[in-house]
Amino acid sequence: MGWQGKDPSTDFRGGGFISLENLLYLARNFPKSFQDLLRKQEGDRSVWEYPFAVAGVNITFMLIQMLDLEAVKPRTMVGATFLKFLSENESAFDLLYCITFKLMDHQWLAMRASYMDFNTVMKSTRRQLERELLLEDVTRLEDLPSYSLLSR
Repeated sequence: MGWQGKDPSTDFRGGGFISLENLLYLARNFPKSFQDLLRKQEGDRSVWEYPFAVAGVNITFMLIQMLDLEAVKPRTMVGATFLKFLSENESAFDLLYCITFKLMDHQWLAMRASYMDFNTVMKSTRRQLERELLLEDVTRLEDLPSYSLLSR
């Protein structure tokens, strides 16, 4: 699955237990997307790909930072917008994680990236996600343009 060592628990230090919950949510609610990401079944793939599980942990960590979830109250419009989605859907973080994972893979393919480009792809993914979250016509996560990348 793309763990860095024999003991997967050491890979969760960046995203914590929630990153495992996010991976499970993706597998249960979007099994086709999960399998496509795990097996790298879409697009013209690089010889040296990103490790699936560790990428998932990094996505959780990036979302926590981007949404400013460790703050008492959000300090950014993106964070405030997300809290509105969360108040209407208790699975909003999990769903946003799924969208982000597919978006990251989409960016990976579009950039024809390899392992050494991972941080660049993550930054590009974050910028795209921030733009989408602030679109005027987005009233729920399912309205995000990148939501269409997901398949059950």
